[in-house]
Amino acid sequence: MMIESIPYEEVRSKIASAHSVSILSHLNPDADTLGTALGIYALLSKDKRLKVEIVNASTELPLYLNFLPHFKKIKHHMDYADSLIISCDCGSVDRLGFDLEGRDIINIDHHQSNTCYGSINVVIPEYASASQVAFALFKALCPIKADAATCFYTALLSDTRFFTTSSVNEEVFTVAQELVQAGALPDEIACHFTQRRPLSSLRILQRALSSLSLYHDAEIATLMVTKEDISAAGATVPDMEGVVDYARSLATVEIAIFAMELEKGIRISLRSKKVDVSKVAMAFGGGGHKVAAGFILAQSGLQESIDTILEKIEELGLLDEK
Repeated sequence: MMIESIPYEEVRSKIASAHSVSILSHLNPDADTLGTALGIYALLSKDKRLKVEIVNASTELPLYLNFLPHFKKIKHHMDYADSLIISCDCGSVDRLGFDLEGRDIINIDHHQSNTCYGSINVVIPEYASASQVAFALFKALCPIKADAATCFYTALLSDTRFFTTSSVNEEVFTVAQELVQAGALPDEIACHFTQRRPLSSLRILQRALSSLSLYHDAEIATLMVTKEDISAAGATVPDMEGVVDYARSLATVEIAIFAMELEKGIRISLRSKKVDVSKVAMAFGGGGHKVAAGFILAQSGLQESIDTILEKIEELGLLDEK
């Protein structure tokens, strides 16, 4: 979907006919899903005709994002039984964590693997973040004020890894400029990303780096943490965001794998420099982007999970794509 085909009027009509809206972000939320959701909340909550709630099913939220406007409004349950659903940065409906059978959904995303589960799907894989999609949609529907701009800019900054990913182009910088002009403060937002790390995030990073292993002539790097590591570090899932990028940063590495042992299984984060790791994620029921994807495995062992993924990478011939 390109910008010319964004269904502005369909979305406008759907929101106008709703009496309540539930804005949802995906499980184990990151800055893009929360920033997009909070930005939309900032816009729609100004409409006094509407009842609006913002909800995430995970009980743990990344606290470094608590500077975002309306962050404290995020709930963990939905109060509106028949509200219009707006989903943000979520490739499949199950990752929202709620039973949404029969619900009207506006699906706002940029994942290539999105299953288009919405009544209206505003999915633009060419865009760098879900917030860029939301901004392109909503700036045609209502004025973008500073609170929404701050949320959208934060999401854009995060999902482009500080404007370093292959999705960054002239249009991304134009969007960033418009958001700054609307009131986003780049220096303050960057400070929250770089100077507010909890000690637990460094402790779990230390444990993850101590597990570093290299495979296939050092073209694949793996990191892992056990449940005991996570407990000893006092870490939460949000504390481990970005750990996988340390493995990808090695000069020889093309594919990085980070395995986290959690109560519900082994959570896998994949990163690459060029090859399409979303193929691996999709083979295991997950999804994502070409160079950033993830999924959950039910295997009981970390090394068993790593071995399974290495076999799949070889089977798919990913390293031949370089």
